[in-house]
Amino acid sequence: MQAEHINPFLKAVSNTFSTMLNAEARRGDLTLGDPKVRKYPISGIIGLSGHAIGTVVINLSEEVAIKAASVMLMDEITELNDDVIDTVGELANMIAGQAKVELEQYELSVSLPNVVTGVGHEVRFPSSSPPVSVSYDTDFGPLLLEVGFEPSKVIA
Repeated sequence: MQAEHINPFLKAVSNTFSTMLNAEARRGDLTLGDPKVRKYPISGIIGLSGHAIGTVVINLSEEVAIKAASVMLMDEITELNDDVIDTVGELANMIAGQAKVELEQYELSVSLPNVVTGVGHEVRFPSSSPPVSVSYDTDFGPLLLEVGFEPSKVIA
């Protein structure tokens, strides 16, 4: 995965937190992620297909997910529930959708969001593209953005 592939996703996380949650998302380290293990118990997952294939995961602690849902829904939410799960899916959808615009040369289609919960849950990334993992410190707590993305053919 090349820098020009990950940068649109990095910008999309910061922009989504700023515009939708009125919160700052400060980027941390960029590392090669473990394709099988998630650090936090809630993941919003989006698949990408077209002239590239990939998976985008926003991996959140319960605290971040609940605070984000409270802000987006303008309601005080105190526990993990269906509204929180829906919010995590929508955040993943917004991040992938924004990045897709900057990667238009790949004519990407974005799947519907899926949310997986549970400590130690597994997410499958395309076998040819181990995920790049980027930590963020947000006003709500930490999160990880994980992106496995590879062009499927050379674009002229």
